[in-house]
Amino acid sequence: MRTAQLTIDPAFAIGPADRRLFGSFVEHMGRCVYGGIYEPGHPAADARGLRGDVLELTRELGVSVVRYPGGNFVSGYRWEDGVGPVGDRPRRLDLAWKTIETNAFGLDEFMSWAAEARVEPMMAVNLGTRGVQEACDLLEYANHPGGTQLSDLRRKHGAEEPYGVRLWCLGNELDGPWQVGHKTADEYGRLAAETARAMKMIDPSISLVACGSSNRRMPTFASWEATVLEHTYQHVDYISAHTYYDPSDGDRPSILASAVDLDNFIRDVVATADHVAAKRRDRRRLKVSFDEWNVWYESRLQADLARRGWVEAPALIEDDFTAVDAVVVGDLLITLLRHADRVGVACQAQLANVIAPIRTRTGGPAWRQSIFHPFALTARHARGTVLRTEPVGPTYETKRYGAVPVLDTVAVHDEETGGLTVFAVNRDSADLALELDLRGLPGLSVSSHLSLVAGDDPTATNTEAEPDRVTPRQLPTPTTDGGRCAVRLPAVSWNVLRFSPAVG
Repeated sequence: MRTAQLTIDPAFAIGPADRRLFGSFVEHMGRCVYGGIYEPGHPAADARGLRGDVLELTRELGVSVVRYPGGNFVSGYRWEDGVGPVGDRPRRLDLAWKTIETNAFGLDEFMSWAAEARVEPMMAVNLGTRGVQEACDLLEYANHPGGTQLSDLRRKHGAEEPYGVRLWCLGNELDGPWQVGHKTADEYGRLAAETARAMKMIDPSISLVACGSSNRRMPTFASWEATVLEHTYQHVDYISAHTYYDPSDGDRPSILASAVDLDNFIRDVVATADHVAAKRRDRRRLKVSFDEWNVWYESRLQADLARRGWVEAPALIEDDFTAVDAVVVGDLLITLLRHADRVGVACQAQLANVIAPIRTRTGGPAWRQSIFHPFALTARHARGTVLRTEPVGPTYETKRYGAVPVLDTVAVHDEETGGLTVFAVNRDSADLALELDLRGLPGLSVSSHLSLVAGDDPTATNTEAEPDRVTPRQLPTPTTDGGRCAVRLPAVSWNVLRFSPAVG
């Protein structure tokens, strides 16, 4: 068995584990809304049509913030369509996903759902087909107390108090030629700057996210961010980043190393933003809003879109995630935590049915996908200060990324309880012995070792018939001796090691 070493010291702090790192995403796409979080007439739905079983799983997942209503959908969306009496709302063609949007679920319903789910809303404004005025109108409707046409309209619709939305996205992926209202970096940067300036006149307390590149593979990546931030730096608080990792080619060693690419992606975006700050002689440092990320069998999407006409809420990219996918998601969460000093928001896309941790059957049950578990456990246990870890250990070869470490780790120290959580991934197809040196945190002992193991059955999935086939299991708790601990990490596994202060 190969061996790796890891030393943990509270002196090497990165920053607090911001709760906004555990965000999700609800878009009007496929069955994420209709048949996902919202299904009037379902046995578990309330009078508003909100599915109680999905709400319960959302709370269990530990989601902190939810981005809405898109995504590509927002670039052609008229927010006014989704407020007021449902019977008066128009049916529209949604060009983004080639569907008919009924608008039965809109802003007011989403805010009710967010309150029930106990999540912070993150709203996106349409800068594809619309502009400054429409964004300001939406903000006035949502956040102004009253005494104006739009704030009084919200009150008339039943929301006496303002929604108080603090996080706002200035459009979505406008660099992509697939986007309705696609723009050049200069066109978008200018529009985003003017929109941001006007929105902060209405509500100076809000935080704004400028659109970064749709993904790191875009030919304009980095130059897009640089140009956009030249226009918007003084007006915004975050620059967005999006990425998905596709396992479709069957290259398991490479997909297990996806976090290597994510790590480099974050560093590149931060470097570009800091370059603009240096040119401006600006000491303020923007953070990254990684508001779309996940594993996604992306190659299946075009086939889904090509084989149908205009319909309501079709099933789109309802991927069945494997045990390996869950290990990858756990590793991506490790990377996001490792950059807690510069990544301030992160949203896994999406919440229900569409490449999601929660799956549902219309009229039937809801269940946890394999990727539900690493997210839920990380959100639950990553509380406190993220510590820098520099593991020493073996590497293995991948086609996409060359030689990569077998072990990936991050640690979070909870100063209030004195506890420590170590998240560790073994990417290898063989077990790995991990030697931990905890002398910087004397008096700790291992209280539990949870492991989500993919090596036994890599292609296993959770289904309606077998909803708990892939789930973390409790492994034997190793002993700690003189600040040292030896742990066996199973092959292809994501692990949570919990350390607690010794009693007495």
